[in-house]
Amino acid sequence: MVWYIIKIVITASIIVVVSEISKRLPLLGSMIASLPLVSVLGMVWIFQETKETQKLIIHAEGTFWYVLPSLPMFLLMPWMMRKGVSFYLTLTAGILLTVILYLIMTKLLARMGMNL
Repeated sequence: MVWYIIKIVITASIIVVVSEISKRLPLLGSMIASLPLVSVLGMVWIFQETKETQKLIIHAEGTFWYVLPSLPMFLLMPWMMRKGVSFYLTLTAGILLTVILYLIMTKLLARMGMNL
């Protein structure tokens, strides 16, 4: 139980730190947010709890492939907001685009023999 509390505190702290830095220095906040901190923490938590390298391999490869279709969201959102579209509509559009691209990518990779 203590381990879960430690994981929650560390993970939540990173999100709060990025949020607070972004208020004052948006570019620094975005640089920190772009770091694969969640992925690295996930790998640390997986290894710490299981010591299974195969799970880390699957996690790392899956993360690589799932990051790619999420990237266009970060171009779509600023473009839409510059056009005057509200934040929540923009966020919804970005999420929908990402889901659609996830589905397309998953099907394309399955055709090439990779099942995520």
